[in-house]
Amino acid sequence: MKILLVGATGTLGRQIAKKAVQEGHEVRCIVRNPRKASFLQEWGCELTKGDLLIKDDITYALQDIEAVIDAATCRPDDSKSIYETDWEGKLNLFNQCEQKGVKRIIFLSILLTEEFRNVPLMDVKFCTEKLLEKSEFNYTIFKCAAFMQGVIGQFAIPILDSQAVWMSGAPTKIAYINTQDMANIIVSSIDNSNTFRLSLPLVGPKAWNPNEIISLCEKYSNRKAKIFRVADFILKATQSAVSFFEDSLNVSERLAFAEVTSSGKELNADMSKTLELLEMKNSDLTSLDNYLKEYYEQILKRLKEMEVDLDLEEKKRLPF
Repeated sequence: MKILLVGATGTLGRQIAKKAVQEGHEVRCIVRNPRKASFLQEWGCELTKGDLLIKDDITYALQDIEAVIDAATCRPDDSKSIYETDWEGKLNLFNQCEQKGVKRIIFLSILLTEEFRNVPLMDVKFCTEKLLEKSEFNYTIFKCAAFMQGVIGQFAIPILDSQAVWMSGAPTKIAYINTQDMANIIVSSIDNSNTFRLSLPLVGPKAWNPNEIISLCEKYSNRKAKIFRVADFILKATQSAVSFFEDSLNVSERLAFAEVTSSGKELNADMSKTLELLEMKNSDLTSLDNYLKEYYEQILKRLKEMEVDLDLEEKKRLPF
C-alpha cells in the first residue's frame, strides 16, 4: 500500500518506516527537516517537508495515499504546547484524510489514557481515540506502554557509568516492548481488515518494576546501582514552577507525565487478542531480560576493544 507515516524520525517511527519498506509498501514520510531525515530516504522512503499545523502541507503529503500511520507526539524541544502541536495537528490530519478519501488510519496511543485526563499528553491521546471512534475511518488504535529503548537511557547507561538512577513515587510495573516488535505488529496490521475499528493493546510479554530492572542491569553489567529517590511533591513543585513561564510550558507538560509512571498503576494489558488477530505468538516478542543481556554484552565487548586500542596507541608513544 501507499502509506503516509507521521513521526517517522522518532524512536518507533523509524522502525515502522524500515519494516514497511522491507514488506514492500511505498512509504512517504512527512518531516519538518528533510536533511535530518536523510537516513529514511536511504532506506527507500520518500520524504516530503511539512508540518501538521499547516493544512496545505498535509494536503500535498496525502496525494495518492491509501493509509496513514500516526506515530507522532510532541517533541521535548517543541516550544509550543502539546495541545497546539498534537491536538490541532491531529485535527488537521484527519480532516484532510476525510477530504482526500483516505479511510485507513493507524494511531499510536497509550494505555490508561482515560484514567489520567489531567496529564496533557494522556488527555490529547484520549481525545484522539474518541475522535477516531466516532469517525467513519477504518482505524486501528494501538495502546502502548513504553519502549525497551527507553530503559537504556533511564537505567542501563547510568548504572554502567556509576551515575545515579532517579526514582520517584510508587514502583510502577510497566510492560516494556521492543520498538522492532511494535513495528512488526503495526506493519502486519496495515491491510488486515480484522483489526479495523478496534483498540488493541501493544505491550511487552511481562511487566517490570524499577527495582527489578535495576537488578537485571546490575546482573549483566556487574555494577552496583546508585539509586536516588525523589519525593512526589518535588516533581509537582517543579511542574508548578516551570508552568509560570511560557517558554517552559512543554517542560511542565512532560513533568506532568511523571504522575503516570509513578502512580503505582500497572501499565500492562492482555495481548492475546492482538497476537491472535495477527497470527503471532507471545514468544515472538523480545523479553526485557534478553534485551538488556544483549545490550550489555555488546557494549562491554566494545568497551573492552576500545581499551585494547588505547593500550596500543599508548605503547606507540613510549620512547623504547
